[in-house]
Order: sequence, then structure tokens, then C-alpha cells
Amino acid sequence: MNPVILCYEKCSTCKKALKWVEESGYEVQVRPIKEENPTAEELKEWHQTSRLPLKRFFNTSGNLYKELKLKDKLPEMSEEEQYQLLSTDGMLVKRPLLITEKGVCPGFSQEEWAKLLG
Repeated sequence: MNPVILCYEKCSTCKKALKWVEESGYEVQVRPIKEENPTAEELKEWHQTSRLPLKRFFNTSGNLYKELKLKDKLPEMSEEEQYQLLSTDGMLVKRPLLITEKGVCPGFSQEEWAKLLG
């Protein structure tokens, strides 16, 4: 399975991450997060694989996150409700999101990505 990167074409961090991946010579599959929104099942699997807090999968600096006032709502929601919410709109999901057989990393970190892709 080739690693998959979920990203948004207009996102500067996504562009930077893809450029780094290309320059590093890694083979990846790119999935547009807005057009091919992750399902609740995928998100649950990735979250469990990552062993990170579920909040790390939310794009907390995004407009939609702020409009929906999720900072206040998330603590009161169950994990299942959070997966469902994340699956409604790719713009709610932290990007770029790297999925490999070794692990999952929301957001771009050269160090983490090199570990997961290497």
C-alpha cells in the first residue's frame, strides 16, 4: 500500500509537504480532502492507529471550526459524534494528513513524516 496524503490544494502547508515528499523521493498517493472527505470509519481507524488525542484531527485554525464554535462543543461530544462531525466536511480535518502502514500523522512535521515514510 502506498502512503496516502489527504490535502487541500489551496493549503500552503499541504503544498510545502507535497514539495518535501517529492524532493525526498517518496511515492505517495494524494487524496483531495475536500472532494474525497474521510469517512467516520476511516477517521476512527486512523485516530486509533495514531494514538493521538482526537482533537489533533481537527483543523482548529480553520474558519469552519470557529464558525461552529467547536472549541466549546468538542469536550461535550462523544468520540463517535466527533468522528461523524469530522466526516461531514474535509475542511474540519487537520491537513495534510499522512496515512502509512507504520502510522498516521495529522499536520506536517518533516521529522514525523520521515519516520513514517522511511
